[in-house]
Amino acid sequence: QLHLVESGGGLVQPGGSLRLSCAASGLTLDGYSIGWFRQAPGKEREGVSCITSSGFSSYADSVKGRFTIFRDISKRTVYLQMDSLKPEDTASYGCGTFIGPCFPLRRYNYDYWGQGTQVTVSS
Repeated sequence: QLHLVESGGGLVQPGGSLRLSCAASGLTLDGYSIGWFRQAPGKEREGVSCITSSGFSSYADSVKGRFTIFRDISKRTVYLQMDSLKPEDTASYGCGTFIGPCFPLRRYNYDYWGQGTQVTVSS
């Protein structure tokens, strides 16, 4: 069974940066796409970004140009580099795996997912 653990969240000022990590254990990530999603209190879950096993990536319009997803195969980890953070990026961020394309971005229907990490953007 695949086990995912997210980390890297925290409190950051507007305009700042954070790098989230999604570390996998138990099974290889070969053949899996990895997606990041987020949910803020009182709002619907939103698909944020995704990367396929071949390296294709996609982004929500709300984060395009500010967030970058990449993977380190040797470390079995997928990262979400978040720059120019805004207060509206505040949410609990989670990662999940599935087999399939990265478009459209998934909010649900992941095969495996982690417990999430909180990101708060505030001055």
